[in-house]
Amino acid sequence: MKRTSTPNGLLVLAAFFFAVPVFAQAPAAPKQTPPAGGPPKAFTVPAHENYALPNGMQVTLVPYGNLPKVTVSLVLRAGQANQPAEKLGVASLTGELLKEGTATRSAKQVAEEAAQMGGALEIGMGEDESSIATDVLSEYGPEAARLMADVARHALLPESELPRLKNDALRHLAIARTQPQQIAYERFRKVLYPDHPYGRVLPEAATLEKLAIADAQQFYAGNFGAARAHLYVAGRFDAAAMKKAIAESFGDWARGPASSVAVPKPAPQRVLDVTDRPGAAQSTLFVGLPVPPAASPDNIPLVVTNALLGGSFGSRITSNIREQKGYTYSPRSELSRRYRDAYWVETADVTTGVTGPALKEIFGEIERLRKEAPPADELTGIQRYLSGIFVIQNSSRGALISQLRYVNLQGLGEEYLKTYVQKVNAVTPAEVQRITAQYIQPEQMTIVVVGDKAKISEQLVPFAPAAPPAR
Repeated sequence: MKRTSTPNGLLVLAAFFFAVPVFAQAPAAPKQTPPAGGPPKAFTVPAHENYALPNGMQVTLVPYGNLPKVTVSLVLRAGQANQPAEKLGVASLTGELLKEGTATRSAKQVAEEAAQMGGALEIGMGEDESSIATDVLSEYGPEAARLMADVARHALLPESELPRLKNDALRHLAIARTQPQQIAYERFRKVLYPDHPYGRVLPEAATLEKLAIADAQQFYAGNFGAARAHLYVAGRFDAAAMKKAIAESFGDWARGPASSVAVPKPAPQRVLDVTDRPGAAQSTLFVGLPVPPAASPDNIPLVVTNALLGGSFGSRITSNIREQKGYTYSPRSELSRRYRDAYWVETADVTTGVTGPALKEIFGEIERLRKEAPPADELTGIQRYLSGIFVIQNSSRGALISQLRYVNLQGLGEEYLKTYVQKVNAVTPAEVQRITAQYIQPEQMTIVVVGDKAKISEQLVPFAPAAPPAR
């Protein structure tokens, strides 16, 4: 090769055409078998302290790690499940209004104070819980707790910001209504929970437009209080200074009402729900049914069974419809849990022309596992995967708080975390088969499809619920 100059002064490589001698390639060296993995390591919950303030607010302090950082998270047992049906969207709107300052601090001041501590204040409104959290430098832990208390206790909820926030919500809603995954998710939840807040995913635009500042104030007053609050602190911090700040900033918070959420009783049933999207190149599938909640004795075997069936990259359904058939890029199954409630669901976006075949393969893999226990080595691989990611995913301040939140919400006790890895690896092949046969029952599954109805209707005929017998 030689270098030649271009008009703009840049250098480019110009190649001469000439014969290149061909050399015989040496045979590739045989691939080495990787060494066997060591035994799974148990997860150890760091030593921590739990206590309650006189007003009922719970506190958990977890000294953890070596970095000079601390995560402070205020969790409230209130969320979207606490919304009145006719006020859908008010929980999220209240969460946005909480970011708009307090009685003594403007929104800008709140943001600047958090930034000066090395963090930012994050507010999230979930289904069963809401949270106000930040991750700051260790020396600012007490100040972060005080700032958090001001936001939670003395929210301004300014009416002046309501039009802007409602317009934002309407834009997000309009976008969600165009997304097939969101449409399928909403339909799936509505079928499973027709008369429960868990089945109300998206509000109507008219409902959002009618929301007034009084609705947000009512939601805030009825759901925020010490009786529903749990403050988690994890990282490096001065325990005495932190306790003092917590007592001073939260100690006189009114108890407020206790948490009250009706537990749903979804009934498994074969339903085929199809939403038409003319011209869609893909069909979005949601296939699932209710399963026992997290407190069930079968919870850990269900976790293992899900990972083997469709909940990991090496799972059977993923291997089948992604690797072997090429029907989809990212299929996945999961155990979706809420307060004393859970369902199993397989989701996938498949090419329109293979909508029926994809469903056939999903049900085929379920039936295979219902009839035959998996080989021991396949199960061992899944167990090691679950053990490894559990330990890795819980090796940060925020992850520790998330796990403690989970066991507290579900009433599992911290023994659940301490014995999780051990119990995962104690699941047997026969147990996986039993769990699949007992709980993952195709004839009781809700099937939601969002796609081009004209092109998929015939493909879906075999999956329609059987007609009731004539009387």
